[in-house]
Amino acid sequence: MNAGEAVDSVQLAQTLASAVTLVRDRFPAASVNLNPWRDDPQTRRWQEDQTLDLAFHFPGWSPRLECRSLLLQLQLQQTSKQDGAMASPDLLGVLMRGMTYDGERWRLVTMGDWQPEGSHLPQPEQVQQLRGICRDLFDLFANPAATGTAA
Repeated sequence: MNAGEAVDSVQLAQTLASAVTLVRDRFPAASVNLNPWRDDPQTRRWQEDQTLDLAFHFPGWSPRLECRSLLLQLQLQQTSKQDGAMASPDLLGVLMRGMTYDGERWRLVTMGDWQPEGSHLPQPEQVQQLRGICRDLFDLFANPAATGTAA
């Protein structure tokens, strides 16, 4: 689901803003898009309510990443507290895709060995950057105090 449409609390908005900052710290030239999916019947058919999807677009081609855009899909699990209030969501996994106008060039999934797969892989230094973003995202969702949203 588009991150821009899925944010339903101040806490989630702050966590999402921190996630954007994590990526922009490593790729400062990238611009963020919180609504990467079109709103049409075909796209809505594949909508996953338990994901936050956002994209980062580079000002041209990134030869080290072998893509023009990064698509991040954050797989979340919403839990409730003992008092019935909704707790901050848990991050279950990250799917990161390197995209061009032709489609997906590579993907990195936080399962197994976190190795990118695809036809045109990013350079090894960039793979380390991408893994670092994923680790930082897990830390961010595990520590609400990091976003100033601790209760």
